[in-house]
Amino acid sequence: MIDQLHIPLKALQQKGWQYFKAKCRQHILVEKLLNIYGIALLASVSFVLAFLVAQSGVTFAILTAIVLVAVPIVVGLVIYPKFGIIVYLMLSFTIMFWLRYGITFPLGTLMDGMLALFILGLFIKQKQAIKPNWIRFKNPISTWILVWIIYNILEFGNPAADSRLAWVYTIRNMAFVAMMYFIFMYNINDKKYIKLIFKIWLGFMVFAALYAAKQEFIGFADFEERYNNSPGIPLLLFLAGHWRKYSVFSDPVTFAYNMAIASLLCVGLLTGPLKPIKKFILVIIIAILLVNMIFSGTRGAFPLVPAGLLLYCILKFSRQILMFGIVAALFIGFLIVMPTSNQNILRFQTAFRPNEDASYKARKINQARIKPYVWSHPMGGGLGSVGEWGKKFSPGSYLSNFPPDSGYVRTTVELGWIGLFIFCCMIFTIIKTGIDNYYKIKDPQLKSYCLGATLMVFTWNIANFPQEALVQYPSNVVFYLTIALINVTLRLDEAQQQKSLSYA
Repeated sequence: MIDQLHIPLKALQQKGWQYFKAKCRQHILVEKLLNIYGIALLASVSFVLAFLVAQSGVTFAILTAIVLVAVPIVVGLVIYPKFGIIVYLMLSFTIMFWLRYGITFPLGTLMDGMLALFILGLFIKQKQAIKPNWIRFKNPISTWILVWIIYNILEFGNPAADSRLAWVYTIRNMAFVAMMYFIFMYNINDKKYIKLIFKIWLGFMVFAALYAAKQEFIGFADFEERYNNSPGIPLLLFLAGHWRKYSVFSDPVTFAYNMAIASLLCVGLLTGPLKPIKKFILVIIIAILLVNMIFSGTRGAFPLVPAGLLLYCILKFSRQILMFGIVAALFIGFLIVMPTSNQNILRFQTAFRPNEDASYKARKINQARIKPYVWSHPMGGGLGSVGEWGKKFSPGSYLSNFPPDSGYVRTTVELGWIGLFIFCCMIFTIIKTGIDNYYKIKDPQLKSYCLGATLMVFTWNIANFPQEALVQYPSNVVFYLTIALINVTLRLDEAQQQKSLSYA
């Protein structure tokens, strides 16, 4: 008899639980708590929070506010990665400004946490998908980037490394940021979103350029003056009686490189199907970026635009492009040889006469001195073994006082000739793929996006020779964004072509 009563009782319990779930769904999801239950819940929560604030003070109130803001943001980063990508890009553009301003919050750690949430969201989406879509990562660029990341991780066990702690601090900019390539590849899936990214990107670059003009003609802000007068900074920024401008970036080099790269993005976009007014706006943006770039006093940035335009002329070769190239070459040649007393123009001229520059000669001597070490250490001296990180974590070591002065030299010394080989193969594959995709893409708008991305990656590669171009925010993030766009544009174009064939 007990067994006979047990089944109906269990069924009744299940029915009651289903009824409860249905009611909760109705009140919370359908009615969105716009009912008596919602009023009661909010009143109870408000009473509890008020009581706790009264008992614990302002600290609890601040922590509560942080939680109320942080939780939706975390959920948004995981569930809505497109929103997160925009936030991540904007933070990468401004992080150095806020740090210079005096914000003590660990913004770098925050960006690492955001990257971890992006990766978590990627795996959650793939897990929830009926058929996981890993196929979009199956291409030569993804393979080499993955090899690059793995090799940097393996550097932790480099027997020649003097400090493992230096690896912990430098792996973020060398390899972890590279994972953003996969986030961009997976989540950028329509032209409207690419256009939104470009608008935010160029809008911020224009703001940065105008802010540099403010520093040049009006002066530095108080917190920037304090930074300029901090130990060692005047030696880097005050040259020939003139302060080099860095805008909202970490240093003048990063500022100048981002101005040059963004101007080449505009050059690529000019080849797309745009209205005349939009093309005129892009030309104005190019002028604003390049004129204010001069205030940085960074000689290594001046050859970047001519180098990018050279590749542009090769890819877009025609009679009109040939005439444009000749006119541009004559104009640049005139600027190089014209007599002037302006310090900014003088630095521009010396950029095209490296053999007359004392710093360039000193770099050549340093590079020749380090060659025997490189050949005898195939994995290099370990991440963070040279420059400022070397002085901090391994003072007194052979490499600690070696000034890399170049992204390629740093890669060679820290990661060895094996790391240099992997990096060069990765860059070659990216540029080759960009050129191939440019000729494959049919859609004129996507074609212009691919051209802009290819010009930027090519120019980043050149910029990495005289300076360390790919380690500071936002350069490292933008670099992997442009790489992702090379593949994304082709994928979107192929999808469009397949869609048009299905309708035919």
